[in-house]
Amino acid sequence: MQIVIIGSGNVAYHLAKAFTLKGIPVAQLFGRNEKELSKISEELNIPYSTDHLEKADLYIICVSDHSVEEVSKIIPGKDFLVAHTSGSLPKEILAGEYRKSSFYPLQTFSKSKELEYEKIPFFVEAENDEDQKLLLDLASKISERVMESTHEKRKYIHLTAVFACNFVNHLFSRAKEISDSQEIPFDYFLPLIDETVQKIHTIEPKEAQTGPAVRNDVRILQLHEQLLKDESLEIYKTMNHSIQKMYEL
Repeated sequence: MQIVIIGSGNVAYHLAKAFTLKGIPVAQLFGRNEKELSKISEELNIPYSTDHLEKADLYIICVSDHSVEEVSKIIPGKDFLVAHTSGSLPKEILAGEYRKSSFYPLQTFSKSKELEYEKIPFFVEAENDEDQKLLLDLASKISERVMESTHEKRKYIHLTAVFACNFVNHLFSRAKEISDSQEIPFDYFLPLIDETVQKIHTIEPKEAQTGPAVRNDVRILQLHEQLLKDESLEIYKTMNHSIQKMYEL
């Protein structure tokens, strides 16, 4: 099967690498950013182009959500399968006569961070059973966690991911601002962060909750509020209110 990956960002890089490590050949990398394409091409030994799109059985579009529809228009013809990797877009966003699908890896990607691809969940959706099986089989070659998913369910998967990843990472950034303001090495908080994440592998997140809000420690809550200002203060109040509401305090 001829596979072409369209894009040169984090998802394109890691998907190309995952395929390469499992011996699944990628016929071409295609995109606009020649500098990034060249880096990926050199590392993974995959041909690339910025102006000529090779013929393929499967095109996987790995670009930002707002670019998916426009990029999908550059693929001519109809006797092949096209998949996007978005968690929030329907497969129908793809603008062509070809067969449409979704191939969504649930992970946060950075080119500089090594990943265990077999642990990354993949959610697959296609227009017919044959294409569905093809994508499920392809995902299963690189991951142990593969399942079918409608667009409706995938929207909730992506929403959950925003809470569990993007929001949490933003809180890490805010926490580092506070520690930096007092010249406290943020590295000292990493064991706490690691333990917090490890706990929810064996304990329900709701059961694992600790801190002054769940204890309804008003004195500590007020003290902390006095130390904060602007956005961090609003985040602190909002988060504590949400915790107390969850536990009916």
